[in-house]
Amino acid sequence: MTDATAGIAADLVLASTAAAVAYAIVRTPPLRRLAGLGVRLWLGGSVSAFLLGAVRDAWAESARRV
Repeated sequence: MTDATAGIAADLVLASTAAAVAYAIVRTPPLRRLAGLGVRLWLGGSVSAFLLGAVRDAWAESARRV
């Protein structure tokens, strides 16, 4: 098996696993609620931290131009 073939096989396995997990989450209400909570925590934490860092960098960059 070549590296390219192995990569394609690994991608197919990952894609089918992701599809199976997504199906299980959509069809099971407790898992759906848990996934929603995870998304809210991710959006509330990492996205706001990224925006805070971007604003801080922009603020520092604007101070250098003066």
